[in-house]
Amino acid sequence: MNITIHTTVLPHIDPEASLAFYRDALDFEVRSDVGQGEMRWITVGPKNQPETCILLAPPFADPGITDDEKRVVTEMMAKGTYGWIMLAAPNLDETFERVQGHDVEVVQEPTDQPYGTRDCAFRDPAGNMVRIQEVAG
Repeated sequence: MNITIHTTVLPHIDPEASLAFYRDALDFEVRSDVGQGEMRWITVGPKNQPETCILLAPPFADPGITDDEKRVVTEMMAKGTYGWIMLAAPNLDETFERVQGHDVEVVQEPTDQPYGTRDCAFRDPAGNMVRIQEVAG
């Protein structure tokens, strides 16, 4: 069996702001952009890695979502506890400086963790936690 992770999904509340974060701050390429207004599904991913994608999707597109579920999701997104992703880069300090140079919320500067990793964290425009871990290149 050979199963890979191809696409993960993160919610957006402002597709243009999320697109700017992933395209401009993280230097991801845009692979698809369908829909209009707030109902857009945008696929982005690291350049030269077409097998790995993030789908940025509206959180309330499912017609079956209840008002209570919308309220809970909205509250969790505002707190940054709804969606998150862990990325990796060979030079964390360089990556941190590049991302920090954009209009982003820094949650944690590069830190050596007691469990052996070095990472930093940002919040994307929808409140999703984006952790970047240093890995050997």
